[in-house]
Amino acid sequence: MATMSHSVISLLLSFSFSFFLGGNSATFTILNQCDYTVWPGLLSGAGTSQPSTTGFVLEKGQSNAITMPPGWSGRIWGRTYCSQDATGRFTCATADCGSGTVECNGNGATPPATLTEFTLNGANGLDFYDVSLVDGYNVPMLITPQDGTGGGNCTTIGCATDLNSECPAELRVVLSDGVERSVACKSACEAFGDAQYCCSGEYGSPNTCRPSSYSQFFKSACPHAYSYAYDDGTSTFTCTAADYLITFCPPSDRNAQAPRAADSSRAERLGRPSMSVAVIFIVMAALSQLFLCLF
Repeated sequence: MATMSHSVISLLLSFSFSFFLGGNSATFTILNQCDYTVWPGLLSGAGTSQPSTTGFVLEKGQSNAITMPPGWSGRIWGRTYCSQDATGRFTCATADCGSGTVECNGNGATPPATLTEFTLNGANGLDFYDVSLVDGYNVPMLITPQDGTGGGNCTTIGCATDLNSECPAELRVVLSDGVERSVACKSACEAFGDAQYCCSGEYGSPNTCRPSSYSQFFKSACPHAYSYAYDDGTSTFTCTAADYLITFCPPSDRNAQAPRAADSSRAERLGRPSMSVAVIFIVMAALSQLFLCLF
């Protein structure tokens, strides 16, 4: 009886994980086409499984393939101008995650930072993905779905334009290492802290927080990337059962080819775990009770 019970429970657990976590994992290939080194950082959403790494280095021309767990949600970005001091502490001039190491270990990017954002196997089994300049910009990035389906939304999107040289003076982050140069571009929220730019307080809704001249700067250069918090209509895209290529410094003529965005808000997707994660905890609790009854 005990042997049969163990077998039944093992089968149920296997079924639960494969069904409720939404099937297959996804491969994310991260490619550096910049003329300089980039240190990608990864941050997983609450309640999602963790990938095998949260940060690594990519020299010019290098790539790294990472297997993302089923139902994963999170962000991937690029850190630049990184170094290690005499004590061994690792820091970056842009998009630093503050961990003191190459691995970000659960820390997010310090603005300004270009962000790629994903929710795999979300509503209706769709992957949701976007490139966001809400927290500013530091490096060109594109997302390219591979072998997925999704009609007009399953397409390459992002920001292939180098905005650092075009950034308004009041938003520039300047690095002085013998030669003074612009290495990142702040959002208006980061630069000024005003509620109207941050979509906070009385401006905390789509009806009251509207595009500014600063967000329009980002939007005109990168029309299918988020330029401010409620820029959902042209900025979120979907695909099904895809792998993804994330490219730093892609050719500048590849900003996006998407005719329309998905009907889902960034705030909604980033503010909740996928339904599959919640369901699996319920199933696991029921199986635990079954286990106790059988033994």
